[in-house]
Amino acid sequence: MTSRAFIAGCLGTSLTQDERAFFRDARPWGFILFKRNTQDPAQVAALTASMRECVGWHAPILIDQEGGRVQRMGPPHWPPYPPALAFLAINDPVQQREIVRVSARLMAHDLKSVGIDVDCLPVLDVPVAGSHDVIGNRAYARDPVMVAKLGVKETWK
Repeated sequence: MTSRAFIAGCLGTSLTQDERAFFRDARPWGFILFKRNTQDPAQVAALTASMRECVGWHAPILIDQEGGRVQRMGPPHWPPYPPALAFLAINDPVQQREIVRVSARLMAHDLKSVGIDVDCLPVLDVPVAGSHDVIGNRAYARDPVMVAKLGVKETWK
């Protein structure tokens, strides 16, 4: 028998009967949420609970909640977080790292309060010349040392 693990998503803000049946049978390792799945805190908490109920354990639930243009949970129920690159505007390195840490903690609180365990943000990505701009302002800087310093503050939410 071959073991497999996969992460599943759903179509809307609540599970359909077909999705429930599929999740019960397939038992995904975890789930991922997108903007189409997030309406308000009570709804997201109910959705994450029903996903876990289907598989019978505390399956990890993931989301891309980076701030800036990639923010699956946004106003009016969640604050608009800045993109990672915005933190470079802070000139004092100590203050810069502390603001990154506080921002990460606030974002982590938002996620945890609705049952989300994992934030899939590209905090350690380093954009390089000639590469696609998909990361753009989602990375802290083009300097790997700066990215590492700020990434440590972000990943230890």
